[in-house]
Amino acid sequence: MAVSDVPVDLGRDDAREAAARELSNPAYVSDDPNPLERAIQWILERLGELFAGAGGMSGITAVTTLVVLAVIIVIVVRLRTGRTGRALRSGGKVFGSTVLTADEHRAAAERAAAAGDLAEAVRERFRAVVRELEQRGVLDPRAGRTVDEVALEAGTALPVLANDLRGAAVQFDDVWYGGRPATAEGYRQLVSVDDRVRG
Repeated sequence: MAVSDVPVDLGRDDAREAAARELSNPAYVSDDPNPLERAIQWILERLGELFAGAGGMSGITAVTTLVVLAVIIVIVVRLRTGRTGRALRSGGKVFGSTVLTADEHRAAAERAAAAGDLAEAVRERFRAVVRELEQRGVLDPRAGRTVDEVALEAGTALPVLANDLRGAAVQFDDVWYGGRPATAEGYRQLVSVDDRVRG
């Protein structure tokens, strides 16, 4: 519709129709932010207020405040998602409340492996390694020992097996507490470590 085609005196209905056509033009679509953009904008505004408030502080106080805030954020994230969080949720302990011999743990591991439950097989085989180390006097029998403590203490007592023991501990931790899938190859590695500890 050309400008010359627009009547000078529009009626109410004609004016409403012309306005509706004009406002339906994509150029008038709102540029309102989506919910995520609004949330980010809100966070940035709060940080801006913090920095504006920090303007009245000395430089050292402002930097200290920001460093403390960053450390708190890192700690919270690590506690919720990292190995620390998994250890806190699980207790990070190698053994449960039932006391079995190394041979009994090996048998349980073999049954689990035969049934296709590789995660349980990994757990029981690692328990067999630890119990074997205790039965041989390399580690003192102690309730509540963590996976990392096993690797450190046994690796110190048997330096030739330190890397193998650390690898076994990491595998146990990753599979049982970290939620990584157990593999047949990983289980075979644990069997090899167990055989070396027994040998």
